[in-house]
Amino acid sequence: MKTVSASEANRQFSALLRDVAQGERVLVTSRGKPVATIAPVPKRPSAGTSAAKRRLLAHLKQIVPSNEPRNWTRDELYD
Repeated sequence: MKTVSASEANRQFSALLRDVAQGERVLVTSRGKPVATIAPVPKRPSAGTSAAKRRLLAHLKQIVPSNEPRNWTRDELYD
C-alpha cells in the first residue's frame, strides 16, 4: 500500500486516483498519523456477501409484523 502525506495527496490527487483505479490502495497521513485510506470500489459483491444478503431476505420474509399498538417510546429503547 502506498503512503502519502495529506499535503502530497492534495497536490497529486489526480495521479493518486489513477493509481487507485488500477487497483492500488493509498494510505493518507497527517503529521505522520494515518487518517484515511483511498481504495478502489469493489467490482462486484463477494460470494459471502451475496449469500448473506439472500439469507437476510429469506429471514425477513418469514417475520410476521405485529399489529399491537406501540406503548413504548424511542428513549425507552435506549434505557
